[in-house]
Amino acid sequence: MSSGEPQNFAFSPRRAPYASDPAKSRGRRVPERASPTRTEFQRDRDRVLHSAAFRRLAHKTQVFIPHEGDHYRTRLTHSIEVGQIARAISRALGLDDDLAEALALAHDLGHTPFGHTGEEVLDALMRPYGGFDHNAQALRIVTKLEHRYAAFDGLNLTWETLEGLVKHNGPMLTNEGLPIARYAERGLPIVLREYDAENDLRLDTFASAEAQAAAIADDIAYNAHDTDDGLRAELFDVSDIEVDFLRDLGSEIREHYPELDRPRLIHELVRRVITRFIEDVIAESRGRLAKSGVMSADDVRALPHAVIGFGGAAEQVDKQMKRFLFQHMYRHPHINRIRVLAADVVGDLFAALFEQPERMPEEWGQAAARIPTQDEARRARLVCDYIAGMTDRYALAEHARFFDVTPDLR
Repeated sequence: MSSGEPQNFAFSPRRAPYASDPAKSRGRRVPERASPTRTEFQRDRDRVLHSAAFRRLAHKTQVFIPHEGDHYRTRLTHSIEVGQIARAISRALGLDDDLAEALALAHDLGHTPFGHTGEEVLDALMRPYGGFDHNAQALRIVTKLEHRYAAFDGLNLTWETLEGLVKHNGPMLTNEGLPIARYAERGLPIVLREYDAENDLRLDTFASAEAQAAAIADDIAYNAHDTDDGLRAELFDVSDIEVDFLRDLGSEIREHYPELDRPRLIHELVRRVITRFIEDVIAESRGRLAKSGVMSADDVRALPHAVIGFGGAAEQVDKQMKRFLFQHMYRHPHINRIRVLAADVVGDLFAALFEQPERMPEEWGQAAARIPTQDEARRARLVCDYIAGMTDRYALAEHARFFDVTPDLR
Protein backbone atom coordinates (compact mmCIF):
# COMPACT_ATOMS: atom_id res chain seq x y z
CA MET A 1 0.00 0.00 0.00
CA SER A 2 1.83 3.06 -1.25
CA SER A 3 2.08 6.26 0.79
CA GLY A 4 3.29 8.23 -2.24
CA GLU A 5 1.40 10.65 -4.45
CA PRO A 6 -2.30 9.71 -4.87
CA GLN A 7 -3.38 8.26 -8.18
CA ASN A 8 -5.87 10.07 -10.38
CA PHE A 9 -8.97 7.89 -10.59
CA ALA A 10 -11.43 8.86 -13.30
CA PHE A 11 -15.03 8.24 -12.34
CA SER A 12 -17.08 5.83 -14.41
CA PRO A 13 -19.30 7.82 -16.82
CA ARG A 14 -22.20 5.36 -16.63
CA ARG A 15 -23.53 2.40 -14.70
CA ALA A 16 -21.45 -0.75 -15.18
CA PRO A 17 -23.19 -3.97 -16.32
CA TYR A 18 -22.52 -5.60 -12.93
CA ALA A 19 -24.17 -2.73 -11.01
CA SER A 20 -27.54 -3.16 -9.34
CA ASP A 21 -30.26 -1.65 -11.53
CA PRO A 22 -33.13 -0.02 -9.61
CA ALA A 23 -35.39 -0.48 -12.64
CA LYS A 24 -34.88 -4.26 -12.30
CA SER A 25 -35.32 -4.47 -8.55
CA ARG A 26 -36.99 -7.60 -7.18
CA GLY A 27 -39.39 -5.24 -5.50
CA ARG A 28 -40.89 -4.70 -2.08
CA ARG A 29 -42.87 -7.05 0.18
CA VAL A 30 -45.86 -4.70 -0.11
CA PRO A 31 -46.17 -3.47 -3.73
CA GLU A 32 -46.11 0.31 -4.15
CA ARG A 33 -46.57 2.69 -7.05
CA ALA A 34 -43.27 3.81 -8.55
CA SER A 35 -42.06 7.32 -7.78
CA PRO A 36 -41.97 9.75 -10.73
CA THR A 37 -38.94 11.58 -9.26
CA ARG A 38 -36.76 8.97 -7.53
CA THR A 39 -35.39 5.51 -8.26
CA GLU A 40 -36.30 2.63 -5.97
CA PHE A 41 -32.90 2.76 -4.28
CA GLN A 42 -33.14 6.51 -3.78
CA ARG A 43 -36.46 5.95 -2.03
CA ASP A 44 -34.84 3.36 0.21
CA ARG A 45 -32.06 5.77 1.14
CA ASP A 46 -34.58 8.50 1.92
CA ARG A 47 -36.69 6.17 4.07
CA VAL A 48 -33.65 5.28 6.14
CA LEU A 49 -32.77 8.96 6.53
CA HIS A 50 -36.27 9.81 7.77
CA SER A 51 -36.57 6.86 10.14
CA ALA A 52 -36.69 7.28 13.91
CA ALA A 53 -33.96 4.64 14.29
CA PHE A 54 -31.58 6.72 12.16
CA ARG A 55 -32.21 9.87 14.21
CA ARG A 56 -31.50 7.98 17.42
CA LEU A 57 -28.00 7.15 16.19
CA ALA A 58 -27.07 10.74 17.03
CA HIS A 59 -27.06 9.77 20.70
CA LYS A 60 -25.65 6.25 20.53
CA THR A 61 -22.05 5.47 21.39
CA GLN A 62 -19.44 4.76 18.77
CA VAL A 63 -16.51 4.32 21.16
CA PHE A 64 -16.86 7.30 23.51
CA ILE A 65 -19.98 8.15 25.42
CA PRO A 66 -21.41 11.17 23.50
CA HIS A 67 -21.60 13.51 26.49
CA GLU A 68 -17.83 13.16 26.98
CA GLY A 69 -17.33 15.67 24.18
CA ASP A 70 -19.05 17.16 21.16
CA HIS A 71 -16.27 16.26 18.73
CA TYR A 72 -16.17 12.47 19.13
CA ARG A 73 -18.04 10.23 16.71
CA THR A 74 -21.48 8.87 17.39
CA ARG A 75 -23.21 6.11 15.41
CA LEU A 76 -24.85 8.85 13.33
CA THR A 77 -21.67 10.65 12.34
CA HIS A 78 -20.00 7.31 11.68
CA SER A 79 -22.85 6.24 9.39
CA ILE A 80 -22.68 9.51 7.45
CA GLU A 81 -18.93 9.08 6.98
CA VAL A 82 -19.42 5.49 5.81
CA GLY A 83 -22.01 6.77 3.33
CA GLN A 84 -19.54 9.27 1.86
CA ILE A 85 -16.84 6.63 1.42
CA ALA A 86 -19.28 4.10 -0.03
CA ARG A 87 -20.47 6.66 -2.58
CA ALA A 88 -16.91 7.50 -3.62
CA ILE A 89 -16.04 3.85 -4.21
CA SER A 90 -19.32 3.09 -5.98
CA ARG A 91 -19.17 6.04 -8.35
CA ALA A 92 -15.62 5.23 -9.39
CA LEU A 93 -16.63 1.63 -10.15
CA GLY A 94 -19.85 2.46 -12.00
CA LEU A 95 -22.08 1.02 -9.27
CA ASP A 96 -25.39 2.38 -8.05
CA ASP A 97 -24.20 4.80 -5.40
CA ASP A 98 -27.73 5.36 -4.08
CA LEU A 99 -27.99 1.71 -3.07
CA ALA A 100 -24.50 1.79 -1.56
CA GLU A 101 -25.39 4.92 0.41
CA ALA A 102 -28.69 3.46 1.61
CA LEU A 103 -26.84 0.42 2.95
CA ALA A 104 -24.11 2.52 4.53
CA LEU A 105 -26.64 4.70 6.34
CA ALA A 106 -28.67 1.68 7.51
CA HIS A 107 -25.89 -0.68 8.53
CA ASP A 108 -25.80 0.40 12.21
CA LEU A 109 -29.52 0.88 12.83
CA GLY A 110 -29.63 -2.20 15.06
CA HIS A 111 -26.94 -1.08 17.48
CA THR A 112 -27.83 -0.77 21.14
CA PRO A 113 -27.01 2.03 23.57
CA PHE A 114 -23.38 1.98 24.73
CA GLY A 115 -22.06 0.35 21.58
CA HIS A 116 -20.90 -3.26 21.54
CA THR A 117 -21.13 -3.42 25.32
CA GLY A 118 -24.91 -3.08 25.17
CA GLU A 119 -25.07 -5.72 22.45
CA GLU A 120 -23.02 -8.19 24.46
CA VAL A 121 -25.23 -7.76 27.51
CA LEU A 122 -28.48 -8.12 25.57
CA ASP A 123 -27.15 -11.16 23.73
CA ALA A 124 -26.29 -12.86 27.02
CA LEU A 125 -29.67 -12.03 28.55
CA MET A 126 -31.53 -13.11 25.42
CA ARG A 127 -29.59 -16.37 25.01
CA PRO A 128 -32.54 -18.49 26.28
CA TYR A 129 -34.85 -16.72 23.80
CA GLY A 130 -32.80 -16.73 20.58
CA GLY A 131 -30.04 -14.25 21.40
CA PHE A 132 -29.41 -10.75 20.11
CA ASP A 133 -27.41 -9.63 17.07
CA HIS A 134 -27.21 -6.01 15.91
CA ASN A 135 -27.26 -7.00 12.24
CA ALA A 136 -30.44 -9.03 12.73
CA GLN A 137 -31.89 -6.18 14.80
CA ALA A 138 -31.34 -3.77 11.91
CA LEU A 139 -33.43 -6.10 9.73
CA ARG A 140 -36.08 -6.25 12.45
CA ILE A 141 -36.22 -2.46 12.61
CA VAL A 142 -36.67 -1.92 8.86
CA THR A 143 -39.17 -4.76 8.44
CA LYS A 144 -41.20 -4.52 11.64
CA LEU A 145 -40.38 -1.99 14.36
CA GLU A 146 -40.56 1.31 12.46
CA HIS A 147 -44.18 2.51 12.50
CA ARG A 148 -44.32 5.37 10.00
CA TYR A 149 -46.54 4.15 7.18
CA ALA A 150 -50.24 3.41 7.08
CA ALA A 151 -49.96 0.43 4.74
CA PHE A 152 -47.21 -1.61 6.43
CA ASP A 153 -44.88 -2.04 9.38
CA GLY A 154 -41.21 -1.23 8.86
CA LEU A 155 -39.90 0.72 5.87
CA ASN A 156 -40.89 -1.73 3.10
CA LEU A 157 -37.43 -1.53 1.54
CA THR A 158 -36.49 -3.26 -1.71
CA TRP A 159 -35.17 -6.80 -1.73
CA GLU A 160 -31.72 -5.56 -2.76
CA THR A 161 -31.45 -3.24 0.24
CA LEU A 162 -32.62 -5.92 2.66
CA GLU A 163 -30.21 -8.41 1.14
CA GLY A 164 -27.31 -5.98 1.41
CA LEU A 165 -28.22 -5.01 4.96
CA VAL A 166 -28.07 -8.63 6.08
CA LYS A 167 -25.19 -9.94 3.92
CA HIS A 168 -22.86 -6.96 3.44
CA ASN A 169 -20.11 -8.86 5.26
CA GLY A 170 -20.53 -11.95 3.09
CA PRO A 171 -22.56 -15.19 2.90
CA MET A 172 -24.10 -16.50 6.10
CA LEU A 173 -24.76 -20.08 4.97
CA THR A 174 -22.86 -22.70 3.00
CA ASN A 175 -24.37 -24.13 -0.19
CA GLU A 176 -25.68 -26.93 2.05
CA GLY A 177 -27.44 -24.41 4.29
CA LEU A 178 -25.05 -24.60 7.27
CA PRO A 179 -24.19 -21.40 9.18
CA ILE A 180 -20.69 -20.06 8.59
CA ALA A 181 -18.30 -17.40 9.88
CA ARG A 182 -19.39 -15.94 13.23
CA TYR A 183 -22.67 -17.86 13.07
CA ALA A 184 -21.06 -21.31 12.73
CA GLU A 185 -21.14 -22.12 16.45
CA ARG A 186 -24.56 -20.81 17.49
CA GLY A 187 -26.44 -20.76 14.22
CA LEU A 188 -28.24 -17.88 12.56
CA PRO A 189 -30.11 -15.46 14.83
CA ILE A 190 -33.77 -16.38 15.09
CA VAL A 191 -34.78 -13.00 13.63
CA LEU A 192 -32.88 -13.78 10.42
CA ARG A 193 -34.20 -17.32 10.20
CA GLU A 194 -37.80 -16.22 10.58
CA TYR A 195 -37.56 -13.43 8.01
CA ASP A 196 -35.61 -15.49 5.48
CA ALA A 197 -38.31 -18.16 5.63
CA GLU A 198 -40.83 -15.55 4.46
CA ASN A 199 -38.61 -13.66 1.98
CA ASP A 200 -35.59 -15.61 0.71
CA LEU A 201 -32.52 -13.36 0.86
CA ARG A 202 -30.19 -16.03 -0.60
CA LEU A 203 -28.08 -16.23 2.51
CA ASP A 204 -25.62 -18.64 0.85
CA THR A 205 -24.31 -16.06 -1.65
CA PHE A 206 -22.44 -12.80 -1.55
CA ALA A 207 -24.51 -9.62 -1.75
CA SER A 208 -24.30 -7.02 -4.49
CA ALA A 209 -21.13 -5.07 -5.24
CA GLU A 210 -22.84 -2.04 -3.69
CA ALA A 211 -23.29 -3.90 -0.39
CA GLN A 212 -19.66 -4.95 -0.50
CA ALA A 213 -18.65 -1.32 -1.09
CA ALA A 214 -20.65 -0.26 1.97
CA ALA A 215 -19.00 -2.97 4.07
CA ILE A 216 -15.45 -1.99 3.18
CA ALA A 217 -16.36 1.70 3.61
CA ASP A 218 -17.29 0.79 7.20
CA ASP A 219 -13.80 -0.64 7.76
CA ILE A 220 -12.13 2.43 6.28
CA ALA A 221 -14.24 4.82 8.36
CA TYR A 222 -13.56 2.87 11.57
CA ASN A 223 -9.81 2.86 11.05
CA ALA A 224 -9.67 6.55 10.22
CA HIS A 225 -12.04 8.12 12.70
CA ASP A 226 -11.17 5.86 15.64
CA THR A 227 -7.54 6.87 15.12
CA ASP A 228 -8.74 10.49 15.04
CA ASP A 229 -10.84 10.16 18.21
CA GLY A 230 -8.13 8.24 20.05
CA LEU A 231 -5.54 10.89 19.28
CA ARG A 232 -7.84 13.76 20.24
CA ALA A 233 -8.79 12.04 23.50
CA GLU A 234 -5.05 11.53 24.15
CA LEU A 235 -5.47 7.81 24.69
CA PHE A 236 -2.33 7.54 22.58
CA ASP A 237 -0.06 9.92 20.65
CA VAL A 238 1.13 9.96 17.06
CA SER A 239 4.54 8.79 18.28
CA ASP A 240 2.89 5.74 19.94
CA ILE A 241 1.33 4.38 16.74
CA GLU A 242 2.92 1.04 15.88
CA VAL A 243 1.78 0.91 12.25
CA ASP A 244 4.48 1.63 9.68
CA PHE A 245 1.99 2.97 7.16
CA LEU A 246 0.77 5.60 9.62
CA ARG A 247 4.30 6.44 10.69
CA ASP A 248 5.23 6.97 7.03
CA LEU A 249 2.23 9.23 6.51
CA GLY A 250 3.19 11.22 9.60
CA SER A 251 6.73 11.66 8.29
CA GLU A 252 5.38 12.67 4.90
CA ILE A 253 3.20 15.35 6.48
CA ARG A 254 5.99 16.71 8.69
CA GLU A 255 8.32 16.86 5.69
CA HIS A 256 5.91 19.13 3.83
CA TYR A 257 4.57 21.00 6.91
CA PRO A 258 7.28 20.95 9.61
CA GLU A 259 5.54 23.60 11.75
CA LEU A 260 2.05 22.11 11.59
CA ASP A 261 0.18 22.20 14.90
CA ARG A 262 -1.04 18.94 16.44
CA PRO A 263 -4.79 19.32 15.68
CA ARG A 264 -4.16 19.95 11.99
CA LEU A 265 -1.53 17.21 11.88
CA ILE A 266 -4.21 14.78 13.08
CA HIS A 267 -6.69 16.06 10.50
CA GLU A 268 -4.13 15.69 7.73
CA LEU A 269 -3.19 12.19 8.85
CA VAL A 270 -6.80 10.99 8.93
CA ARG A 271 -7.58 12.60 5.57
CA ARG A 272 -4.67 10.81 3.94
CA VAL A 273 -5.59 7.48 5.53
CA ILE A 274 -9.09 7.67 4.03
CA THR A 275 -7.78 8.74 0.61
CA ARG A 276 -5.18 6.00 0.35
CA PHE A 277 -7.59 3.28 1.43
CA ILE A 278 -10.26 4.43 -1.04
CA GLU A 279 -7.77 4.57 -3.89
CA ASP A 280 -6.52 1.09 -3.04
CA VAL A 281 -10.03 -0.37 -2.96
CA ILE A 282 -10.92 1.19 -6.32
CA ALA A 283 -7.76 -0.12 -8.00
CA GLU A 284 -8.02 -3.60 -6.47
CA SER A 285 -11.76 -3.91 -7.17
CA ARG A 286 -11.39 -2.82 -10.78
CA GLY A 287 -8.91 -5.62 -11.26
CA ARG A 288 -11.14 -8.21 -9.57
CA LEU A 289 -14.19 -7.16 -11.58
CA ALA A 290 -12.32 -7.29 -14.87
CA LYS A 291 -10.78 -10.68 -14.06
CA SER A 292 -14.08 -12.19 -12.96
CA GLY A 293 -15.89 -11.23 -16.17
CA VAL A 294 -19.15 -10.50 -14.33
CA MET A 295 -21.86 -8.93 -16.47
CA SER A 296 -24.72 -8.57 -14.00
CA ALA A 297 -25.45 -8.10 -10.32
CA ASP A 298 -26.45 -11.77 -10.13
CA ASP A 299 -23.06 -12.73 -11.59
CA VAL A 300 -21.50 -10.89 -8.64
CA ARG A 301 -23.68 -12.86 -6.22
CA ALA A 302 -22.71 -16.16 -7.84
CA LEU A 303 -18.97 -15.67 -7.36
CA PRO A 304 -17.21 -17.60 -4.57
CA HIS A 305 -15.36 -14.46 -3.46
CA ALA A 306 -15.92 -10.75 -2.94
CA VAL A 307 -15.29 -8.37 -5.85
CA ILE A 308 -14.77 -5.31 -3.64
CA GLY A 309 -11.76 -5.41 -1.35
CA PHE A 310 -8.33 -4.24 -0.31
CA GLY A 311 -5.16 -5.15 -2.13
CA GLY A 312 -2.72 -7.38 -0.23
CA ALA A 313 -0.65 -4.58 1.31
CA ALA A 314 -3.69 -2.52 2.31
CA GLU A 315 -5.31 -5.60 3.84
CA GLN A 316 -2.27 -6.03 6.09
CA VAL A 317 -2.40 -2.34 7.06
CA ASP A 318 -6.11 -2.72 7.87
CA LYS A 319 -5.34 -5.64 10.21
CA GLN A 320 -2.45 -3.78 11.83
CA MET A 321 -4.60 -0.71 12.48
CA LYS A 322 -7.37 -2.84 13.97
CA ARG A 323 -4.91 -4.58 16.30
CA PHE A 324 -3.40 -1.28 17.40
CA LEU A 325 -6.79 0.32 18.05
CA PHE A 326 -8.04 -2.73 19.95
CA GLN A 327 -5.04 -2.68 22.27
CA HIS A 328 -4.68 1.07 22.75
CA MET A 329 -8.23 2.34 22.45
CA TYR A 330 -11.04 -0.21 22.69
CA ARG A 331 -9.38 -1.84 25.74
CA HIS A 332 -7.96 1.33 27.25
CA PRO A 333 -8.52 1.38 31.06
CA HIS A 334 -10.75 4.45 30.78
CA ILE A 335 -12.93 2.80 28.13
CA ASN A 336 -13.01 -0.48 30.07
CA ARG A 337 -14.27 1.30 33.18
CA ILE A 338 -17.12 2.85 31.21
CA ARG A 339 -17.92 -0.51 29.58
CA VAL A 340 -18.38 -2.16 32.97
CA LEU A 341 -20.71 0.57 34.20
CA ALA A 342 -22.68 0.65 30.94
CA ALA A 343 -23.15 -3.13 31.11
CA ASP A 344 -24.69 -2.71 34.57
CA VAL A 345 -27.15 -0.11 33.24
CA VAL A 346 -28.37 -2.36 30.42
CA GLY A 347 -28.58 -5.42 32.67
CA ASP A 348 -30.52 -3.53 35.34
CA LEU A 349 -33.00 -2.17 32.80
CA PHE A 350 -33.66 -5.58 31.28
CA ALA A 351 -34.27 -7.19 34.66
CA ALA A 352 -36.61 -4.43 35.82
CA LEU A 353 -38.66 -4.28 32.62
CA PHE A 354 -38.88 -8.04 32.18
CA GLU A 355 -40.50 -8.23 35.62
CA GLN A 356 -42.66 -5.13 35.12
CA PRO A 357 -43.14 -4.55 31.37
CA GLU A 358 -46.08 -2.25 32.11
CA ARG A 359 -43.54 0.37 33.19
CA MET A 360 -42.50 0.86 29.57
CA PRO A 361 -44.10 3.77 27.65
CA GLU A 362 -47.77 3.38 26.70
CA GLU A 363 -47.35 1.82 23.25
CA TRP A 364 -44.84 -0.72 24.52
CA GLY A 365 -46.80 -1.41 27.71
CA GLN A 366 -49.94 -2.08 25.71
CA ALA A 367 -48.05 -4.51 23.50
CA ALA A 368 -46.73 -6.27 26.61
CA ALA A 369 -50.27 -6.55 28.03
CA ARG A 370 -51.31 -8.55 24.95
CA ILE A 371 -48.62 -11.17 25.54
CA PRO A 372 -49.74 -14.21 27.60
CA THR A 373 -48.03 -14.27 31.00
CA GLN A 374 -46.43 -17.64 30.33
CA ASP A 375 -44.90 -16.53 27.01
CA GLU A 376 -41.56 -15.36 28.37
CA ALA A 377 -39.84 -15.44 24.98
CA ARG A 378 -42.18 -12.85 23.44
CA ARG A 379 -42.00 -10.65 26.52
CA ALA A 380 -38.22 -10.84 26.55
CA ARG A 381 -38.03 -9.96 22.84
CA LEU A 382 -40.32 -6.97 23.37
CA VAL A 383 -38.21 -5.69 26.27
CA CYS A 384 -35.08 -6.31 24.21
CA ASP A 385 -36.49 -4.31 21.28
CA TYR A 386 -37.31 -1.43 23.61
CA ILE A 387 -33.88 -1.33 25.26
CA ALA A 388 -31.99 -1.83 21.98
CA GLY A 389 -33.72 1.24 20.56
CA MET A 390 -32.67 3.46 23.46
CA THR A 391 -30.06 6.17 23.10
CA ASP A 392 -27.29 6.33 25.69
CA ARG A 393 -28.80 9.30 27.49
CA TYR A 394 -32.32 7.83 27.46
CA ALA A 395 -31.03 4.56 28.91
CA LEU A 396 -29.37 6.52 31.72
CA ALA A 397 -32.56 8.54 32.30
CA GLU A 398 -34.68 5.38 32.44
CA HIS A 399 -32.21 3.79 34.84
CA ALA A 400 -32.46 6.86 37.08
CA ARG A 401 -36.26 6.50 36.99
CA PHE A 402 -36.11 2.90 38.22
CA PHE A 403 -33.11 2.93 40.55
CA ASP A 404 -31.76 5.13 43.32
CA VAL A 405 -28.18 5.14 42.01
CA THR A 406 -27.18 5.45 38.33
CA PRO A 407 -23.53 5.19 37.23
CA ASP A 408 -21.73 8.27 35.97
CA LEU A 409 -20.34 7.21 32.60
CA ARG A 410 -17.52 9.75 32.34
